[in-house]
Amino acid sequence: MCKGLATLPATCLKSAKDIKHKISFLLQKPEPNAADQKEIKEKTTAAPAKRVPDAAEVEKWKESFSHVMSSEMGRMVFTTFLKSEFSQENVDFWIACEDYKKSPPSKLSTKAKQIYQQYVEADAPNEVNLDAATREKTRQEVESGSPSCFDEAQKMIYTLMAKDSYRRFLKSKLIQDLCQKESGTAHEKKGCDWTDSRQVLAGGA
Repeated sequence: MCKGLATLPATCLKSAKDIKHKISFLLQKPEPNAADQKEIKEKTTAAPAKRVPDAAEVEKWKESFSHVMSSEMGRMVFTTFLKSEFSQENVDFWIACEDYKKSPPSKLSTKAKQIYQQYVEADAPNEVNLDAATREKTRQEVESGSPSCFDEAQKMIYTLMAKDSYRRFLKSKLIQDLCQKESGTAHEKKGCDWTDSRQVLAGGA
């Protein structure tokens, strides 16, 4: 047994110093993951709440369908409504066509086939409601690699949503609830009477 530090071998002294250094380091080290947990908690607490459209936005949507589709928030709310009607594929197809138009030429052919197989061809996973003539014309346009291959089909689905789904959207509980939330603290239900809209559809009510 060692009687003193002087009698210890050099290797023993080195090991003792290493152990002392490690113990000192551990005593100074904060609780494991405490800092990380605090940062995560702060980020979670500081995360903004999901934005709700304001009264001005909702008021715009009732003016025309184009205002709904040109607004990111409008498209989100309209998509939520279409989900409740099991017709979300219509707006998804329209958005896919818009994205297709912005694609670089090198990716057009691949994207066109993907969109056609997803939404246009008969018995597609998310088949949209097109007449036989438009479906066939779109197929030919896709095969030829035309940049405007979905224009006619997209226009048809847009018109279908504007004349059908949009009308029900304006009268839906979803929109009424949004309107009431925004107007409750100021002018109660002001602007919530959808019957005064003079431009329900671009082509007339």
